[in-house]
Amino acid sequence: MAQWDDFFKQKITKIFTEKKSVVDIGGGLRISKEKGNRYDASRKWILDLARARGVDYKILDPSDAYHPDIVGDIHNLPFGDDSQDAIICVAVLEHVEDPMRAVREIRRVLKPGGHCLCYVPFLYYFHAEKGYYHDYWRFTKEAVDLLFKDFSSVEKQSVRGAIGTWIHLSPLGRSKFFVKMAEWMDVLLKKSDSAQVSGYSVFAIK
Repeated sequence: MAQWDDFFKQKITKIFTEKKSVVDIGGGLRISKEKGNRYDASRKWILDLARARGVDYKILDPSDAYHPDIVGDIHNLPFGDDSQDAIICVAVLEHVEDPMRAVREIRRVLKPGGHCLCYVPFLYYFHAEKGYYHDYWRFTKEAVDLLFKDFSSVEKQSVRGAIGTWIHLSPLGRSKFFVKMAEWMDVLLKKSDSAQVSGYSVFAIK
């Protein structure tokens, strides 16, 4: 398992084990067939964990088109201060007009000690969806530090190294062979810690 996949799995397991409620902004976990426009069968283990632990899992989205549990705007979340156990925000901040305000809102509504898991892209292709969301931003590691500077604890994990990112953006990214070779070359050539990455997973505690 790649280190970024391991990071994601560890943090998701921590959230769904330690917290009783989770709000998934944008449904980025892709674990619900009924409440989102995409479903990822490889993440069924998350839904199984949520059910086994009795976690109240809800999806929030600004549009009611895909039947979210809550219709709301990340810039003005419909929750009181210090009210939420955990928030997931995967591949959302690049699509919002004001990501700084959005992260401030996430922090506002989290309880003290509340958990937040985000993913933001850096070197990634344009991916707006007409009639649903635009594509505004990309985030360097320094932008990530700025976004989450007011949290008490922040861990960030880069996704892919420089070579893996280049392969992912090219037609070779469709080949598992080239993807694995790129991962190996990133390690061999010490490109795994490069600033030229696909994006960052961020685990923050209020």
